Amino acid sequence: MPAPIAPHAGQPVVTRGRALAEARAAVIMVHGRGASPQSILELAAAIPHPDVAYLAPGASGGTWYPMSFMAPTAQNEPGIMSGIGVIHALIDEVVAAGIPEERIILLGFSQGACLASTSAQRRPRRYGGVIVFSGALIGPPGTQWSADGDFAGTPIFLGCSDIDSHIPEPRVRESAAHLERMGAEVTCRIYEGMGHMVNDDEIAFARELVERVAGG
Repeated sequence: MPAPIAPHAGQPVVTRGRALAEARAAVIMVHGRGASPQSILELAAAIPHPDVAYLAPGASGGTWYPMSFMAPTAQNEPGIMSGIGVIHALIDEVVAAGIPEERIILLGFSQGACLASTSAQRRPRRYGGVIVFSGALIGPPGTQWSADGDFAGTPIFLGCSDIDSHIPEPRVRESAAHLERMGAEVTCRIYEGMGHMVNDDEIAFARELVERVAGG
């Protein structure tokens, strides 16, 4: 039986916080490889705001795409395009509920961070922010990402270890430079010896961004 064209379509979206129809802002949270919406939503407790809806889509089988994010693109399809489609559709749903894009934050960890940042890069807008925990733009070495569109000052945070076995530091810096060329206000922090995880400094940045976007 052939693989589905959109393997992640129709997967459940798990929510926390304020109901979307009543929320002032939204954080779309994208889980990593082998994880779940529930696992990434554990971070919602670390970046709380009473007027925010937290939404976490799920990948089919817990994995957005099968290979490394730097593998030849064809080896990761249709997972990448399907995952991006899910995120873009969720942004549209949030906007339709009355929350403008400038009050939507995309957040991901690991594979989810790669997918979230690439989803934003392929559809640049003035978002509330993009938070990339241990991730970077998807594509094999030498990828020339499109620079079409304008982030118009969107705050984008990339945080990663200098020894992360999954996310090479040079790709993080390359991604940061490209997003900056597209008009984003980029913060890139490389943490010495951290490993593949999220640290307190990254959480503090995310919390401050949520508070700024949602209002106090």
